[in-house]
Parts: sequence; C-alpha cells; structure tokens
Amino acid sequence: MNIYGSTINLLEKGLDYSSAKGKAISQNIANVDTPKYKAKSVNFQEVFSGEKSKAFEAYKTDVRHIDFTSSSGSKTFDLSNLRYRQDRNGVDMDKEQADLAANQIYNSALIERLNGKFNTLQNVIKGGR
Repeated sequence: MNIYGSTINLLEKGLDYSSAKGKAISQNIANVDTPKYKAKSVNFQEVFSGEKSKAFEAYKTDVRHIDFTSSSGSKTFDLSNLRYRQDRNGVDMDKEQADLAANQIYNSALIERLNGKFNTLQNVIKGGR
C-alpha cells in the first residue's frame, strides 16, 4: 500500500534524474581540458522507465515518425560524435553551464513541490492545526 500516492514517487524519480544529470554535467566540466574526453549526458526516458511513461504512446501522423521505445543500459551516454576543439575534446563549456543552470532550476522546483507535499501531509497529521 502506497500511503504517499504516485506524485511523491514521480517527484523522487525526477530528483534521481536531476542528480544523474548534475553528475554528468559535473564530470563534463571537470574534464573540459582533458584531450579526447567525450561529453556525457543523461537519457530522460531511461530514468523514468517503469513509471507512467510506459503507457505513453506517441501520436504518429506519418509512418516515418520514430516510436517511443524504452532501451536498456546505463542512464548516461557519451556524445562521441561531437568535437569542439582541436584536441578532440567534446565538451562545450557554454552548453554545460546552461545545462547546469537549467538543472539547478529543475531540481529546485522539484524540491519545492516535494516540500509542499510533505507540508500537506504534516498538516493532515496535526489535524489542521
């Protein structure tokens, strides 16, 4: 029996995604001067596989549209075909900084929403006082 509801579970999955994304961005920034380092990213769909996204189907208007499928493997993947500098490093520092800022905003929004859920539960436990 799940007493918290599915919302808290989905928020937890969102925080897992944000954490994995933050780690990948941190690794990319830390290795900005490493020759032949390939930037890493996180696949949103793999983090949320097994949740509501399984029942999600895409509306396809053409047979050439790509199906949504879940793939197994790690959450992070390297962007090996990208190369930004002569030393074959695949890290674009401007993109990483923008991704880091967006991820921090996303993480803060999830935490704020989770705090709201817990405050509601606390209010119910106290009997509305």
